[in-house]
Amino acid sequence: MKKRTDKAWYALFVLPLVFIFTTVVIIPFIIGIGYSFFSWDGIGLNPKVFVGLDNYKQLFTDIRFMDSAKHTIIFTVVAIIFINVLGLTFALIVTSELKTRNIARTMLFMPYLIGGLILGYIWKFIFTDAFSKIGEITGWNKIFFNWLLNPNFALAALIIVATWQMAGYIMIIYITGIQGIPGDVIEAARVDGAGFFDTLFRIKFPLIMPSFTICLFMTLSNCFKIFDVNLSLTGGGPSQATEMFAMNIYNEIFSLNHYGYGQAKAILFFIVVGIVTLIQVSITKKREVTMQ
Repeated sequence: MKKRTDKAWYALFVLPLVFIFTTVVIIPFIIGIGYSFFSWDGIGLNPKVFVGLDNYKQLFTDIRFMDSAKHTIIFTVVAIIFINVLGLTFALIVTSELKTRNIARTMLFMPYLIGGLILGYIWKFIFTDAFSKIGEITGWNKIFFNWLLNPNFALAALIIVATWQMAGYIMIIYITGIQGIPGDVIEAARVDGAGFFDTLFRIKFPLIMPSFTICLFMTLSNCFKIFDVNLSLTGGGPSQATEMFAMNIYNEIFSLNHYGYGQAKAILFFIVVGIVTLIQVSITKKREVTMQ
């Protein structure tokens, strides 16, 4: 009787979430797959023309889409490195004997609480008005100028903002991994004469590999899917120099009204992100160490 009651409670809490996920994600995704085989402008009165795989074939000759792929790959690789290095560094600092570690932990996590759109507008002011003013005052115009008008610096600006936003959140995951290491293991290493770097690379890093798996997965998927900061900070400019995958798909559907072609891009985007993240998880999972 008790098991039936428990199952009823589980169903009571799970079924609404399953229903919402199905109606908001699964069903639109399936419908989107169907749209990807049609040429359609999104207006209900205009007929849908079945084109088969032509939308998918067109992707590989779409120069703008290929450029967005290149921008996304560059952004993702660099941002993943910076986010995880900073997040891990912050985690090591706030788990040390630092007296202000609780305050530091709170301050470092706070940028993640700011919405991506608002964050983009805040940093847009910094890179345009603030940087230009600093350049005028200091005379360092080669460093402090409007980064968002320069194709190379605009992408760097996007990486900086994404790193500033995500590093604090990734720090929390690394903190959990570090605090999960048994104290006697660290103490034994110190007794055996292990220094800071020996303890870090030979003890801590192998034991927090599950945290590495989670952090790499989250940063990889989030960087590939970045849209809100991209929209508010650069809008894909200048001259599409910072147009990422998601921004390109958004423009294709809502600016150019190519709904069928845009859906084909979205399906390909989903497949690419899924394959890359699965490969990453499988590789890092093999390097995880379990405490016996």
